[in-house]
Amino acid sequence: MPNDPDNIKKAGALFIQSLKSYFAINSFLVPQADAESDIREGVSFRGPNMLILIFAIFIASLGLNTNSTAVIIGAMLISPLMGPIIGMGLGVGINDFELIKRSGRNLLMAAGFSVLTSTIYFLISPVNESHSELLARTSPTIYDVFIAFFGGAAGIIAVGSRSKGNVLPGVAIATALMPPLCTAGYGLATWQLHYFLGATYLFIINSIYIGFSTVLGVKMMRYKHKQFVNVERARKVRRMVTILVVITAIPAVYLTYEMLRSNSFKMKAMQFVEQQFDFPSTKVLSCSATMNKGHRDITVTLIGKILPQDSLQLAMQSKLEGAGLSGTSLTIIQGAQPSATAGADATSTLTGSAKDIYEVAQATIDRQIGTIDSLRYELYERARADSIGATIAPELKVLFPQVEDIAIVQPQFTAVKNDHHEDVNVALVRYSTAMTDTQREKLREYLQARLRLHHVHIVDITHQIKL
Repeated sequence: MPNDPDNIKKAGALFIQSLKSYFAINSFLVPQADAESDIREGVSFRGPNMLILIFAIFIASLGLNTNSTAVIIGAMLISPLMGPIIGMGLGVGINDFELIKRSGRNLLMAAGFSVLTSTIYFLISPVNESHSELLARTSPTIYDVFIAFFGGAAGIIAVGSRSKGNVLPGVAIATALMPPLCTAGYGLATWQLHYFLGATYLFIINSIYIGFSTVLGVKMMRYKHKQFVNVERARKVRRMVTILVVITAIPAVYLTYEMLRSNSFKMKAMQFVEQQFDFPSTKVLSCSATMNKGHRDITVTLIGKILPQDSLQLAMQSKLEGAGLSGTSLTIIQGAQPSATAGADATSTLTGSAKDIYEVAQATIDRQIGTIDSLRYELYERARADSIGATIAPELKVLFPQVEDIAIVQPQFTAVKNDHHEDVNVALVRYSTAMTDTQREKLREYLQARLRLHHVHIVDITHQIKL
């Protein structure tokens, strides 16, 4: 029967067996002795290997200095740094403690000479500007952990197989062992410790996870362990390797989390600016979103028709929470409010008549802003004066019950003879019952202290027309 369960099981088993054949590597492996011989030969860093390493460091430093990706890739292909790292992994995998010690010693020497060489180069180099290729080596994340792990896995399988192809050069490029050492040297030469620490951490990630994947590869290829091994010592080494692998990944996980938070904030900020800053005659010239030590800032630069700054700031600030950006500091820069740096950058690119026109326009805008601010202040003072009476009315009911109505005004008196101007503070008071001179003086002292005014003139309007 076509649908016989036994036939279906046989077909499934054949399919699985066929699938496994694609991943079977035993028939493609070289003898363990041959693979070990190649690895042990690459561990040594005496003579030509050390000179090649120093030359590769100079090439990588030049590539980082000039921001040339092609030169950096060339340096990674030349570098023999992979040898001692894979040697350490092999030593752990087959319990060869002498190989572990020799590989570790050579790796430390190679890394030390690499950092020293790059430091010397950047000390004498006339160009000390940091480029993107340098900056990329200072903030490792969990992605670098995965790159090193899978790169190391590909490397050990290539070493142990007959068809090596171009795997090892590709691993050298992908894991990027050389650039972090050069960046560390740059950090020391320019005394920027965050470069040194970040790059050193990236090199440690690459070294440990390439070595760790090598250990797993050796186990998978079932290499025989070295005889006469101290079992307790082997267990201790494996425990140390496990601890190093876990500890090394923890900072990378945290940095990845911070990177994802920063990227999420920047995406929300850009969406907010795109949706909210949509005006007919005013366009967004530039927008930047930064997050540093928990402080989130958005800076938007507008060009075109000048919008009311206070109203715009208040309206946009109130919309931040709805966009998931509560607690973010928003700075809006328009043509009328350039920062000192922005103004310098703008005028530095103009010459001749264009620069004169820009300066005249800027001066006119500054004068208009000064006038607007002055008028705003006057309006504020007038509104404040109009509300003073209502503010102190409850207190007057208790302290001076004879006061029926009060108004605080600040007229300007002009001397007719010499045209002298003087601002005075006048309290227009209507009494329900007459007050003695002593009570009136106490009222005046109260108003001066309460309103923080130098002198207050009290004018009795009791016999005027009532409200």
